[in-house]
Amino acid sequence: MASTTALAAAPGRTPPRRRAGDLLVLGVEAALLAAAVLVGALLNARGAGLHADAAPLYATWRPHVGWGSPAALAVAVAVVGWGARWARTARWGVLLAAAWSTAVAWTLSLALVDGWTAGLTRRLTPQAEYLHEVPGVTDIPAMLAGFAGRIVDFQPDAWSTHTAGHPPGALLIFVWLDRIGLGGGAAAALACVLVGATVAVSVPVTLRALGAPDAARAVLPFLVLLPGAVWVGASADGIFAAVVAAGLALLAVRGRVAALAGGVLLGFALYLSYGFLLVGVLALAVVTLRRTQRRGALLAAAVGVAAVIAIFSAVGFHWWVGYHLVVERYYQGWAADRPYAYWVWANLAALLLSAGPVLGPALRRVLSGARSPWPGLRAALP
Repeated sequence: MASTTALAAAPGRTPPRRRAGDLLVLGVEAALLAAAVLVGALLNARGAGLHADAAPLYATWRPHVGWGSPAALAVAVAVVGWGARWARTARWGVLLAAAWSTAVAWTLSLALVDGWTAGLTRRLTPQAEYLHEVPGVTDIPAMLAGFAGRIVDFQPDAWSTHTAGHPPGALLIFVWLDRIGLGGGAAAALACVLVGATVAVSVPVTLRALGAPDAARAVLPFLVLLPGAVWVGASADGIFAAVVAAGLALLAVRGRVAALAGGVLLGFALYLSYGFLLVGVLALAVVTLRRTQRRGALLAAAVGVAAVIAIFSAVGFHWWVGYHLVVERYYQGWAADRPYAYWVWANLAALLLSAGPVLGPALRRVLSGARSPWPGLRAALP
C-alpha cells in the first residue's frame, strides 16, 4: 500500500488529510445552505416579510427548461470533460480566448433558458432598471450634479430603484452605451454578457502575474462555469464584476502605467456600487503579493483612484453624501420590515450559491497554506 507521503507526492493526487479538510468545509457549506433555505421558508410561511420567495436568493422557485437548456448542458459537459485537462496544456493566449468565448456561451445559454425576450432583451427594461432613466439624461454633468438630490424616495423626480441604490457610474455606463448607438434592452444585455465574461480572463491573468501560473490555469474551468453567470446574463452586475477584475489584473501586472490604469478602473468601481469600497482590501492584497515595484504600483494606483474621485466631486457628486442618502432610501422600502438578523448570515449562503461550492475549500487551502501558490503566504498571515 502506498504511504501517505508517496500519495502526497504523486502528481494530480490530493493527500487524504487535505481531502478530508475539503470535505469538512463542503459539509459546513451544505449545512449553511440548508439552514438558510429552511429558515427562509419558515419565515416566509409566517409572513415575516423576507420579500424573497426562494430565500436566501431574491427569486421565485420555478424550475423549467427552454431552448437554452441543451446548449448549457453541452457547454458544461465539454468544460467538465475536457476543459480542466486542456487548461493545463494549451498555449496561454489561446486558453484565455477560449475561456472568454466559453464563458460567453455558458452565460448566454443560461439566459436563453428563458428565451431571447424574457431572458435577455427585457431584463434591463423594467421601471426599476437603469434603462428606464437613460432617455431622461440629456446633460451628463447636470445629471451628476443633481444625482444625490434624487436618491431619496417619495418625491416627483426620485430615481428608480436600481439607479437610486447605486452611485451614478452605473447609470453612466448605459447612458454611454446609448450615446454610441447601443441603446435598448438587447444591446445593453449583450454588453453585460460580453463584458462580464472577461472576468474569466482577468482573474487568471492576475494569478499568473502574481507568480501562480498553475493556479491561473486550474481556476479557469471554475470561472467559465461560474454559477453567478445567471446574474451576468443579464444585469449590470456583470459589467461591475468585470471592471473590478480588470482593475485588479492591471494592478498585478508589471508597470506603473498599468497600475495607474488599474487605479482608474477601481476608482470608477467606487461609483458603480457603494459596496466596492471593500475592494480596497483586495487591491492591497494584490499589491502586497506583487514581486516587484510594490510602492510604485501602490502610488500609481492611488493616483488613479484619486483622479476619479476628484472628477466626480468636481462635477457635484460626493460619494459619502450619496452613501448616506442611499441608506435612507433603503429604509424607505422593504428594509423597514425585512428581518435584518436573517440576512446577516443568510447572505453568506447567497454568496455560496453565486460563487459555487469551490469557494470554501479554496479559501481553506489558501488560509492554511495548503498548496499555496505564493511561498511564505502562510507565514505572512496573522
